[in-house]
Amino acid sequence: MKNLSLTIGWLYPDLMSTYGDRGNIIVLTKRCEDRGIKVNLEKISLEADKNKIKELDLIFMGGAQDKQQEIVNKDLIENKGSLLKRAIEDEIPSLFICGAYQFLGKYYKTAEGHKIPGLNIFPIYTENPGENVKRLIGNIIIEIRNSKLEIRNFVVGFENHGGRTYLLNGAEPFAQIAYGFGNNDKDKTEGVIYKNAIGTYLHGPILPKNPQIADFLIEKALFKKYGKKIELEKLDDSIEKKAREVVVKKYLSGYNQTK
Repeated sequence: MKNLSLTIGWLYPDLMSTYGDRGNIIVLTKRCEDRGIKVNLEKISLEADKNKIKELDLIFMGGAQDKQQEIVNKDLIENKGSLLKRAIEDEIPSLFICGAYQFLGKYYKTAEGHKIPGLNIFPIYTENPGENVKRLIGNIIIEIRNSKLEIRNFVVGFENHGGRTYLLNGAEPFAQIAYGFGNNDKDKTEGVIYKNAIGTYLHGPILPKNPQIADFLIEKALFKKYGKKIELEKLDDSIEKKAREVVVKKYLSGYNQTK
């Protein structure tokens, strides 16, 4: 794969990377480089020129705690959000984890009842039912049935969120819950997929455990940039597959591991 390159944007790496989600950037970069795809990693912080978003081929943003999320949400609403929305609407492949996922919805209602406007990109909204209601924490296994992803196996991770997210207007969930809580512990959905952007609660981080999702994002980014489908060279994912099967077997002993 000579002469191919991708610019990956890591949004707010100093603020939105509390839960080890920088591992997702490591995986995206390594899986590109192992195939001879040159990677330019663009770290976009509060001080960065918002126009750098226009140059991105693939976008990632992780999760954080409330204080950091308030700072970032303010910058998105007042500064970078319009260009981020344009990139997503233009089908730039993207991955948003936990707090970042919530930002892109219609609004987030805090445990105190304060409604914080979101970017209104994803057709979702999120509400925290209050401090006296349990957080949704633990290992999670989801099953992707979405035709956009062309992935038919289990995805594993770890979730830790107080907010409950609800899909609007026929929005497509990223996956269905096989084990765990997901968006809201009621409708058995997890995350959302909108155009080529994925929002999810899965930490872990998600891509090291599930490299097939990383390859989906890379393939879409190459197609968007070069205007043609580029088949990715197969990599040895046997260790990741075995680790994933151990988790699935532990929590879903009745399921067929070959799915």
